[in-house]
Amino acid sequence: MPELRKDILTGRWVIISTERSKRPDDFRPAESSEPKKESLAFCPFCPGNESKTPPEVYAIRQDHSEPDRPGWTIRVVPNKFPALQPGSPPPKKTRGSYQWMEGVGVHEVIIETPDHNQELSDLPPDHLARIIQVFRERTINIEEVYHHQYVQIFKNKGKEAGASLAHPHSQLIATPIVPKRIKEEIYGAERLYRNQFRECVFCRMLREEQSAGERLVYRNEKFAVLAPYASRFPFEMAIFPLRHSAFFRAITDEETDFLAEALKQALGRLRLQLSDPAYNLVFHHAPNPQVSEKAWPGIDSYYHWHIEVMPILTKVAGFELGTGFYINPVPPEVAAEYLRKNEPPAS
Repeated sequence: MPELRKDILTGRWVIISTERSKRPDDFRPAESSEPKKESLAFCPFCPGNESKTPPEVYAIRQDHSEPDRPGWTIRVVPNKFPALQPGSPPPKKTRGSYQWMEGVGVHEVIIETPDHNQELSDLPPDHLARIIQVFRERTINIEEVYHHQYVQIFKNKGKEAGASLAHPHSQLIATPIVPKRIKEEIYGAERLYRNQFRECVFCRMLREEQSAGERLVYRNEKFAVLAPYASRFPFEMAIFPLRHSAFFRAITDEETDFLAEALKQALGRLRLQLSDPAYNLVFHHAPNPQVSEKAWPGIDSYYHWHIEVMPILTKVAGFELGTGFYINPVPPEVAAEYLRKNEPPAS
């Protein structure tokens, strides 16, 4: 059984996941960045191999196609090697000076397309919008059925970003506690709202960035793509809804169309301008409303959900790990200008 353990000094929680250690080749040094020929012969996420994954929990399918059979366009399955075991939130326990919990949560894989070779930037906008709607529906379901405090949606694209399978997929992990990183954003936004700006700091930043334009990569009617002012990584981007909202789960179907367009632009420019690098993509949004309303009254006034896109172009090393500082060799103004140069082709 996995465990969640709390660092007594920093308050950071760590998942000690025994199940993950069962994945083949996790700790074997890579001989080559190129996939081996035999690894291309079988993919558990491709149509026809549905029996090789756990039974699906959600899917968008063609009419009359049966669960766990071909005929799907997007498929959601439990992770075969979950970081957390399925279940409802466990109680916190103590072990001497230390605090811990049983490693219970939800860990799902969203198989984005039946096509093994179509990445998010290749997909038609309407398909990309449906993936975003699946993210929304799974978030709502997990929050309301399992009552976990936070649902982290993320994508690791490429081996360097942590992907163990090449077939395009995203993941979500629901945790029984709110991650420290999210708490830091919430507390920072609340402090600025109450003590300085008297408005959402994200909305204020969006106005300033759109007015200046130097770090704006792309904008449509509903979303803006920025190179953050204090970017940690070269060509890092953030995608913000222009409508103020703390909860990703509140996104409308119309907004998913515009987010699909913005996401396709952001990822397409990475692929076009930087030769398709590996990247990590993460959603940051307010925790489960049942938690947020008690822990952070008024959170909908000062927090603003967003997506972070982090290309893997440099390595985090000793200085960053020791200090928490990041060294970024590419100013975000330069990165944004470069990413604006060429628009990716429309699907």
